[in-house]
Amino acid sequence: MIHSQNLAKLLILRSLQQSMLKSTLIFSIARNPRFYGRNAISVEKNQNFGESSTSNREHVGRVSRSALKEAEGALLDYLHSTRSLQFLDAEWISKNSPNFLQKLLFKVGDKSNGDIARLLARFFRYHPINEFEPFFESMGLEPSVFIPLLPRDLMFLSDDPNLLENYHILCNYGIQRDRIGKICKEAREAFNYDYGVLQAKLQAYEKLGLSQCTVAKIVVCSPYLLIDHVNKEFVEVLQELKCLGFDYDWLVGHLQEDNSYNWRQIQELMFMLDDLGCNQEQLGRLIGQHPELLFEGSGSGTFSLIGFLLKFGSTQNDIYSVFLHFPQLQLGKFFWNLRYGLHFLTEIEMDVEDIGKLICSHATLLGSCSLKKPITLLQRLNVGKKRLCDVIKERPEELKNWVIGAKVKKLPSDGEEDLSRVEKIKFLKNVGFTENSKEMAKALKVFRGKGLEIQERFDSLVKAGLDQKDVLRMVKKTPQLLNQSKEVILEKIDFLVNGLGYPITSVVPFPGFICYTTQRVKLRHSMYKWLNEQGVAEPGLALSTIIASAEKIFLRRYVNRHPKGPEVWEDLKKKVSSV
Repeated sequence: MIHSQNLAKLLILRSLQQSMLKSTLIFSIARNPRFYGRNAISVEKNQNFGESSTSNREHVGRVSRSALKEAEGALLDYLHSTRSLQFLDAEWISKNSPNFLQKLLFKVGDKSNGDIARLLARFFRYHPINEFEPFFESMGLEPSVFIPLLPRDLMFLSDDPNLLENYHILCNYGIQRDRIGKICKEAREAFNYDYGVLQAKLQAYEKLGLSQCTVAKIVVCSPYLLIDHVNKEFVEVLQELKCLGFDYDWLVGHLQEDNSYNWRQIQELMFMLDDLGCNQEQLGRLIGQHPELLFEGSGSGTFSLIGFLLKFGSTQNDIYSVFLHFPQLQLGKFFWNLRYGLHFLTEIEMDVEDIGKLICSHATLLGSCSLKKPITLLQRLNVGKKRLCDVIKERPEELKNWVIGAKVKKLPSDGEEDLSRVEKIKFLKNVGFTENSKEMAKALKVFRGKGLEIQERFDSLVKAGLDQKDVLRMVKKTPQLLNQSKEVILEKIDFLVNGLGYPITSVVPFPGFICYTTQRVKLRHSMYKWLNEQGVAEPGLALSTIIASAEKIFLRRYVNRHPKGPEVWEDLKKKVSSV
């Protein structure tokens, strides 16, 4: 067994190794430009080929089917009769290289009078083609993929006998021709082997007890197995799976030929699961129910899940528990739910420490639930964010009742909410609101915080120098101003008086001033002051006109009055935002 810190180190090391591998591959490709035919071409020309091929595919609807058929026949005749390729090879290439055929047709013209075969025969006579292009395309490769694979200074397939020989070995072994391109792309060295070497490598895997059909599929899924000796990690994974009760047919049934598998990574994941504490029976049951843990991205998703859990402080036992009780969900869906659960908890403003504790203790629960959107749930439950956080911390299992598609009932009122409402009503009555009036209902609806906190905020305005009657009028007009904390209210009053030079009574007709950010007020006031200095703004504009108008209206009515107005506006925005 290993410590969770060792797991984290292993994940970091894997990430670095993969990054180095990608960098090496990119550097290698950059150092080896490819050629068409016998003449070197630039990278730009390579790119143009890809672009023209794309346009060729888009143009296919304008090339008649009969023209394509005639082009296939002409290419078949050229490859078999003129270039002496085996008939099956020539037929396959001619029927499975549509991009190349379209390229030929564009060169000779799409004639509908039956002259295509004659024109192409003449074209082939005076313009020998690069046979590697249709050959690679017929193996299932796109032009953008096979361009780097084109050999230097060669045009004819017969000039590379090892390529054809090893191609035929793979065909005769039972690998579909359109799958051989994947092998060529990922294990190009296998096509350079001398006679008998590739056949011997295939037979070496058969000696492990694998059938020819099984070897064929595994080679397509992991072409690099054909490089060097029998792959040690692959053999060890086979042995481990066999010990867990899985036969080779089970393995082949869960491999996808379109994917590529890293058996070293799969082996390391199996070791890690074993080190977490899973015994043979538990590991066998887990892999049997969720083979995607191993084979989806060669275990990359599982490593990401483990890294996610470690990030939030999960211990080795926590992670072991997650896999021991893994739900009947695909790994991708489970991980998506878990990450969305993190987003959900962040949106309802749960403390970071509490989020970490919840993920460590209830990761399986979070991964099993596709939760509703936070705003929807808050409305349906008729609670605030703080109450929702408290409920989740006290009863995490409630999350199961808040999934998408489930009917959600309002949470029963708790004593604290009732007490807070009583305090708010008492406060409003004390400052002059009539009980059960529309004004009181409006205030109660928008107030946030406890009654005592709202009283403190009201008193802070009076202590700042405003008359109590004026403050009452302000609250009736804009009750949400008391949602600001006492400190924020005093800070904004200070900015109004000492920063902008307005009298404190300026907020009485415009109580909404306290609801706007200091940044917005500073920007608008600075812009108005500049416009006033330029003589293009009316002096003595009301504070509400300067601050409350929408930005588009403010720009149109005031900023755009001066030719340099928009430029000054942008400069002021940068200065204000940088403070």
